[in-house]
Amino acid sequence: MNAKKFLSHLLSSSSYRGQAVHIEKIGGGEAVYDDLQTPLPEPLVASLRSKEIERLYCHQVQCIELLRQGKNVAVVTSTASGKSLCYNLPVLETMLSNTQARALYIYPTKALAQDQLRGLQRLAEGAPGLELLSGTYDGDTPPDTRRRLRDKGSIILTNPDMLHQGILPKHTGWAPFLANLKYVVIDEIHSYRGVFGSNVANVIRRLRRVCALYGSNPQFICCSATIANPGEL
Repeated sequence: MNAKKFLSHLLSSSSYRGQAVHIEKIGGGEAVYDDLQTPLPEPLVASLRSKEIERLYCHQVQCIELLRQGKNVAVVTSTASGKSLCYNLPVLETMLSNTQARALYIYPTKALAQDQLRGLQRLAEGAPGLELLSGTYDGDTPPDTRRRLRDKGSIILTNPDMLHQGILPKHTGWAPFLANLKYVVIDEIHSYRGVFGSNVANVIRRLRRVCALYGSNPQFICCSATIANPGEL
């Protein structure tokens, strides 16, 4: 049921009669598209087309171009505006040309990580010739799956607590993954505030130090729909 039908259902229900005091319709804006200087690899283009995506939004193009230049990026755009493609596309593009490349996605909750994993896997499965292992690494992950992700995982989705307790203290076992770590994605960056935010900041500092130990310098991609000061990150 879409929003329009749901609203109509509420208004027609006797239980809610007279409770709607104001209804306002805000028209959608025109989408602004752009083209990449160098097109995406054909497997990713095919995957996007299978999802009826023919062109990328301008913010997606800008993010991909900056990442191709080796820069860190903060993406701040509204909900349901395609933020996940801003990082999934360049990550998968890199893995098509470098099968040893690794990526770490950090989410504030396990539920969000599971949801984003499904979208990532659908995108990857639609790309011919792209074979990679991805999965969530959290407190619910069985021991055998943890070992498999640690040893063979290309993209691991986790949370700050698991990074702090389950990965960084055992970094010697994660040496191959960390040595080839190319991207770190931190989603919902606005949720890291106050004491919790300070704690997570120190966890990320530890991650960068451990990566340096193994000779890697990953790019960081931070995402939010609400943060007001992305330039200060």
